[in-house]
Order: sequence, then C-alpha cells, then structure tokens
Amino acid sequence: VLAMEMVSRPGERRFYGELLSLLGAPQAPRADIAQMEQATMRIMKAIGVQVLVIDEVHNILAGTYREQRIVLNMLRFLSNRLQISLVCFGVSDAREAIGGDVQLARRFEQLTLNRWAANEDFETLIASILRNTPLRRSSVLTPKSLRRILQITDGITANIFQMLGSLAIEAIESGTEHITDSAVEAWVPAFDTEAAFA
Repeated sequence: VLAMEMVSRPGERRFYGELLSLLGAPQAPRADIAQMEQATMRIMKAIGVQVLVIDEVHNILAGTYREQRIVLNMLRFLSNRLQISLVCFGVSDAREAIGGDVQLARRFEQLTLNRWAANEDFETLIASILRNTPLRRSSVLTPKSLRRILQITDGITANIFQMLGSLAIEAIESGTEHITDSAVEAWVPAFDTEAAFA
C-alpha cells in the first residue's frame, strides 16, 4: 500500500514527482514526464504496490478542465498498467472530481462516512484516541465533555481528531499532560464544520 496526498495544483509532473519522492527515488531535475512515469511504474511494480491511497482527491478540481482530464487519465492509466486498486479520500467535492472520468468513476464504490452520534461507538472512538495520545497522564472525560466534543465537531471524524490533537498540544504546552473536562469546555474550534463531511 502506498499512500499520498493529491498535490494542491494537479498536473502530471507534480503528481509523478510526489510519487517518486514518496518512493525515495532520486529525481533528475530535467526529466520529462515520460521518464518520470516510467520510473514511477518501474519502482511501484518492483516493490509490489497493490493499492494506491490518495487523500485530498478533491484537489483535482483546482486544475483547469484540461488538467483535470490529464490527471484522471493518468490515474486510470496507473490502475490499468500496474493492476492496482485506487482508494481515494476527500470532501464531498471528491465525487465531482472522480466523476469527471466516467470509466474511472465506475471503478469506485463511493462511501460516505456517517457523522458520529452520542453512542457507545463514539465513546469507544474517543477512548481509543485518548489512549493513543502521547501524554504523560491518562485523560478521562465525563459524559458532558463527550457531548461537548460531539457538539463542537458536528460528529465529523476529521474535526474530532483535529480537536483532540489540539487539546493534546495544549495539555503538553500547559504542563498538565492530560486532556481535562475544563479544556474541552473552553476549546474554540479552528475548523469550518460546513467545509467537510463525515
């Protein structure tokens, strides 16, 4: 499995450059796209990549129509040539980005992550995140704090992780070394709950 983030302004050169960098391959500064493509495919095949995970796939839409088509064709080409699976993540615009290529879109099963609700699964998620947060003291939150987290994050997974990560940093900087109920209550979000979907 090879995981990457879609470059902010998509294009073949930047995409292959990012892949080659992730693969630890040296890049000739004057290599043309065909050389970069061949090097990428040769290395991915040699190390046995079977799945390419692409986060922020909605970034495809930052390009012109022509650039979008080129990137989508490139993804289809890589999938066909290397016989690998593509797994793409992004906000709701990701559907539109992938939908720009009908053949490619048919290969994807589109799933939407449901927003978290106040239930045992949510409590388990929070407990797991807190347990794996590198703080010196364990963090135990009250049901009131759990409801507050759900309210602030709107149940969106990325927002939950961002909030708890931010609270962990605050705990380290303050020297408390654990996330407290009062910190949860006082926390002010830095994300836009409308910008993401679960």
